[in-house]
Amino acid sequence: MLTVLQAIILGALQGITELFPISSLGHSVIVPALLHWNVNEQDPYFLVFLVATHGATAIVLFLFFWRDWVRIIKGILRSLYAQRIIAGDTDARLGWLLIIGTIPAGILGLLFEKKIQAIFISPRSAAIFLTCNGILLVGAELLRRRTRNPSVALEGDARIASLSWSQSFFVGVLQALALIPGFSRTGAALSGGLLVNLSHEDALRFAFLLAVPIIGAAAVLKLPALLHVADHSIIFAMLAGSAAAAICAYLSVRFLSRYFHTEKHSLIPFAIYCIIAGAASLFFIAS
Repeated sequence: MLTVLQAIILGALQGITELFPISSLGHSVIVPALLHWNVNEQDPYFLVFLVATHGATAIVLFLFFWRDWVRIIKGILRSLYAQRIIAGDTDARLGWLLIIGTIPAGILGLLFEKKIQAIFISPRSAAIFLTCNGILLVGAELLRRRTRNPSVALEGDARIASLSWSQSFFVGVLQALALIPGFSRTGAALSGGLLVNLSHEDALRFAFLLAVPIIGAAAVLKLPALLHVADHSIIFAMLAGSAAAAICAYLSVRFLSRYFHTEKHSLIPFAIYCIIAGAASLFFIAS
């Protein structure tokens, strides 16, 4: 059972690592093992705790981009009313691109999440896949450099809205890698965005927008399990952890939005961290 202090530490860690491309679920599994906490990763209430902190992060993301979400939702409603996407309606097209990009992770999560996590939710597996996450980030950067530069003729969300349906689906497929502890949702979506020729800034924005429906839906589906918690002390720990996650998520999204505002910055520092942290964690866990 998590103590309140442990919950706050894990919540803060989740708020940072969910938005940084370094895997929140992987760190939430690895860190308790390294610190020798008496935490069972297979305990259903530990998983509910993780969903609660993810839900807090999703709320922060939604509120941070709430004006954009209002425009996007209005755009989707306009397209439904007109029964087609009106030419030049950037918000409508962006909304449908987000829906298409959400489909892969949504379907795979509903069908296979429990089976995947039953196999891979262990500190050793998370450390291995954290290393793989770093390799994915390096690969995305190297492959992107072989493509033409992203178009600067369009402005703002119009650049993202210029993606094809298949490109958005591809980003969504990569995002589904985050079902495996150690792979980062933001990192996978960012990598996908770079591979379909978005800039770092646009790929990050697309990744953040994609995260809201996926994380939010998971929270809505799994939080009712709290009603069946026998020990209500875990609820207070979840609230403390969620508050810590929300604060750190807000700071993280502000930092990353500024960090990737210029193309001088890349995913390489995060990739190096994942490779070193994953390899070191695997060594200490195995020893």
